[in-house]
Amino acid sequence: MRSVRALGAALALGVVTLAAGCGGGDDDGEGAPASGAEVTVQAANGAVTVPERPRRIVSLSPTHTESLFAIGAGPQVVAVDGYSTHPANAPRTKLSAFKPNAEAIIGYKPDLVVVSDDMDGIVKALAKLKVPVLLEPAAANLDEAYDEIGDLGLATGHAAEAKRVTDDMRARIRQTVAASPGGKGRSYYHELDNQLHTVTSKTFIGQVYGLFGLRNIADGADKATGGYPQLSREYLVKQDPDLLFLADTKCCGQNAAAIGKRPGWAALKAVERQGVIELDDDIASRWGPRLPEFVKAIGDAIQKPR
Repeated sequence: MRSVRALGAALALGVVTLAAGCGGGDDDGEGAPASGAEVTVQAANGAVTVPERPRRIVSLSPTHTESLFAIGAGPQVVAVDGYSTHPANAPRTKLSAFKPNAEAIIGYKPDLVVVSDDMDGIVKALAKLKVPVLLEPAAANLDEAYDEIGDLGLATGHAAEAKRVTDDMRARIRQTVAASPGGKGRSYYHELDNQLHTVTSKTFIGQVYGLFGLRNIADGADKATGGYPQLSREYLVKQDPDLLFLADTKCCGQNAAAIGKRPGWAALKAVERQGVIELDDDIASRWGPRLPEFVKAIGDAIQKPR
């Protein structure tokens, strides 16, 4: 069982599942010489000056790895952490986002490191080694998600491409929400793991559901968990949500058949009326360019006959 602290850290890093492997980037970073120009990006760790088009980027965030490749900076990425499962050609290594090692990172000779959390003081450690670090933490809302992609675009020389990505995300999300008007007032439960950890409306994930007017059953159970309470089986069964979204299909092997066998769950409305939605853990936990796919999964569930 994962602790609430560990679960919160995993969500902040955009991590839900474990995966092993490594690969090589499309470019070793030894291409055209740098122009010598620099740009300054306003990140969570202040104003960060980076080469105008860094050639050796290390990403310790699965979300930001996705964004870097989506905006066309993939050939500049030389190493990503082991949890960066998408895209398939990302150069995955044994680098850890949970226990970052400055010496291991420096081994890839980065001219830019991107992180979503300052685990073990890695930002300061790399700063001492004169390595530019962008700290772009877990987005609190959609605007922050778009802004972070914009920051990555500016930092990597792909500002125009980043704008195209965020414009497309906005358009797709608006289209899905407009086409799914039946969510208002319907209740839902979003499962993070099979220990009944979930999210409330004040979290980023909860705000995504809020776009459809859905009502979160966990809101009444949250006390001092920062938006990630653990529900009791009795509480959930009593709330009897209209929709059950499972974001633990990879990490914990959960699906509609499995939860139907849980004590008392077979009689839930969502189970009886095929209102159980099996999500991709990774897509449902990251705030990057695949966010519209998460939104689409919610919209499709709302449009199903009740």
